[in-house]
Amino acid sequence: MKQYVFTILFTATVTLILAWTVWRIGLKYKLYPAIRERDVHRTPTPRLGGIAMFLGVVAAFAVSAFTPYFQIFWANPRQVWAILAAIALTVLVGVADDLWDLDWMIKLAAQFLAAGVIAWFGQLQIYSLPIGGMTVPSSATSFILTVFAIVIVMNAVNFIDGLDGLVAGVCLIANVIFFAYSYFLVRDSGASSYFNLASFIACVLVGVCLGFLPLNWHPAKMFMGDSGALMLGLLMATSAIATTGQFDPATLDPDEFGRSQLLGAFMPILVPVAVVILPLLDFGSAVIRRYWRGQSPFSPDRKHLHHRMLDMGHSSQTSVFIFYAWTAIIGLSMLLMYIGVGHNWPGQYWIGVAFGVVGVAACLVVTFTPGHRRRATRAS
Repeated sequence: MKQYVFTILFTATVTLILAWTVWRIGLKYKLYPAIRERDVHRTPTPRLGGIAMFLGVVAAFAVSAFTPYFQIFWANPRQVWAILAAIALTVLVGVADDLWDLDWMIKLAAQFLAAGVIAWFGQLQIYSLPIGGMTVPSSATSFILTVFAIVIVMNAVNFIDGLDGLVAGVCLIANVIFFAYSYFLVRDSGASSYFNLASFIACVLVGVCLGFLPLNWHPAKMFMGDSGALMLGLLMATSAIATTGQFDPATLDPDEFGRSQLLGAFMPILVPVAVVILPLLDFGSAVIRRYWRGQSPFSPDRKHLHHRMLDMGHSSQTSVFIFYAWTAIIGLSMLLMYIGVGHNWPGQYWIGVAFGVVGVAACLVVTFTPGHRRRATRAS
């Protein structure tokens, strides 16, 4: 555990220093685009935070190569190099888009190429689904399923990047929860070592978000841009695939998980989905909305969840905190359900269910209260 804590602190420190450096360079050379109609901010702000975040990730992987505890995934360096190549491509195209606004088809093609590098060269694929021992029928199906899963998560994370500190905070919370889940999952499977690629990536992402958040907090000095948001999505999807796509549920203790076989079977899928549920909902609604209007799924508009929160009467900071709360409640409820099933807690997974019900009810009240207040004011 100490090595994971060190990874978080080291990555956060490097990212913070690099983010401040990139911010100063961006201001000096005016490396920021014009403000768009859908933007919430009104001051030209550099969007190059993804560069600092990428270098922070690279630094963390470089240090891990000389750390004995992490040699378990460096034993097959092909996966690591594939991940680094994929995020390098993602950040390169993302920076170009942040500066010059590339065509959406170019960006999407680059995303599929990056996902293909992870799936093909890194051999990180969804080979099985932890639902009744279901396996993916063919290698081609596995490759396609993996690539689309990565691209969807990349865009889901990128779509909610619209308020100061939103993506960095949501991904920070999500990866803390996912790290805890992956840690418990490895322990329950009886592995000889708790050090693995999925948990390491989650820690790196926690560190990157911690290091970048001070410059991204309202009022933001710098944005992570598409380069940072897409990289976060790619790494989050990769860590989930490294855990769920290749994890064999049969390795779990049947005496522990036999008490709720259905829940135990779905948990390896539900937890990773839960931590990115808000980005996925925003992405799904945006695709349906734009398709219904005959537009490209990637054509910009001002109808994202964070825009709707502002239209309801929430301030920018309040909206961000509400997103944080939703992410924490949904993710923690799933984590508590998993822990309850696997560790013989009183009430088993119902602790997580009760926590989720109460938390969701509270979030609903806070989310919709400003709308009621505004209507009441108009009526008076």
